[in-house]
Amino acid sequence: MLTGRSRRRASQVLPAAHDGVVVPDGPLIPGGVVVPDGAVVPDPVVLRTGPITRLLRRHPWWLDGLIAAVYVLLSVGDFLVERHLGMVRPPSGLILTAAFTVLVLLRRHIPVIGITVVGLAVPLHRLLVLGTARDPAPGDIFSGNVQLEVGTTSVAGYDLLTLALLLYAVAAYRNRTVTWLTFSGVGAAVAAAIFVFADQRSWLGELLGCTGVLLVATLIGLQVRSRRTRLFELEERARQLALERDQREQIAVSTERTRIAREMHDVVAHSIAVMITLAEGASAAMERRPEQARLALDELADTGRRALADTRRMVGVLREDHPPAVPSTAATADPLAPQPGAHDVADLVQRFRVTGLPVRLAESGPPLPGDTGLQLAVYRIVQECLTNVLRYARLSPRIDVTIARTPRSVGIVVDNDAGSAGTAVQGGGKGLIGMRERAAVYGGTVEAGPTETGWRVRAQLRWDEETR
Repeated sequence: MLTGRSRRRASQVLPAAHDGVVVPDGPLIPGGVVVPDGAVVPDPVVLRTGPITRLLRRHPWWLDGLIAAVYVLLSVGDFLVERHLGMVRPPSGLILTAAFTVLVLLRRHIPVIGITVVGLAVPLHRLLVLGTARDPAPGDIFSGNVQLEVGTTSVAGYDLLTLALLLYAVAAYRNRTVTWLTFSGVGAAVAAAIFVFADQRSWLGELLGCTGVLLVATLIGLQVRSRRTRLFELEERARQLALERDQREQIAVSTERTRIAREMHDVVAHSIAVMITLAEGASAAMERRPEQARLALDELADTGRRALADTRRMVGVLREDHPPAVPSTAATADPLAPQPGAHDVADLVQRFRVTGLPVRLAESGPPLPGDTGLQLAVYRIVQECLTNVLRYARLSPRIDVTIARTPRSVGIVVDNDAGSAGTAVQGGGKGLIGMRERAAVYGGTVEAGPTETGWRVRAQLRWDEETR
């Protein structure tokens, strides 16, 4: 459900929800409305919408045709009953029935015109056929002593049904002002017809009964319109929130890529400085210590290859068509301190233990390559995971950090039991975006989601021979 503030904002940004505007039949929100953190909040109005209702909403002509078909069947049934009772329907009555069927079929599009036509055609037809004669007594009708044509009474039988259907359509598809003006006009016409044509002994009962039927049809139409307006508000609100969320994610991705680029710039700058030093050392030792010069040149080549691989990754991260993942990490580092690496994860875990988190670290496999960017990515991912636990699930009784290394990849899993310590509060997703961006630099992925007892983040990073 939208909060009071959300309702006020929706009323400001959604002019289609106000009176005077026809609310279109649009697709429903599947189960609720998207809120700023990306979740879908179920809404009771939407949850009550069944599959048949959604199908008919997508194909409104099916419902219109069904109602028109039922109307025709009732008219045919009435005609057969008349014949059985010895009554005769004039040709004009058949024409009215056909015309009313068309108006019922088009009730969504021209409800006001339709109800005006019915309201004028029925009493005029009555005047032309029977003049100002009063309705006969019910006993005379059913005894067969009097012939009564369908369409000659303006407030009985299926003429009243036609008025009710069209008045419902006015209430459902037009604003409240038009609805109540139409209801007043129809009510006045019905009252006049009853006063002129109805039996004086029963005119008050007919007036109350017909007015009650028309009022119920109007109220049902207003309720349907209110519900449709509500769904339309939710849909528009969801679109706006989705747009805002996408914009926030793009800004967060851009910010995170810029930060990663700065870090990679430091890594590449360090590699180039090492290359210059090795080149100068090799040049100085070339004549006196050629063996040492050869080792320096080999190291120079390895460092150059690593710097080239880091540069390619940095360019890949900054490409505009790079697949967006999601926002930035909350972790920040002292800009004057050396960049941390995977070998600093144990110290990182210890610092979080000091805050009271029961963190356990398990590492396996061969050491990671000396690539500084890879080392930094592993460190930052673990740091972001533990930071999120500290923020949103600090009462978790168990926090496990597992780092499994292989010759060509490393897997990072951070598990917690936040569920057993109460409902965890979920953040805005920016840290997850940052982790995905870092993993994408090394062709990896990051998955995060709830488990039976808490929350789990799983990251996988991969590298090639150049990284080594």
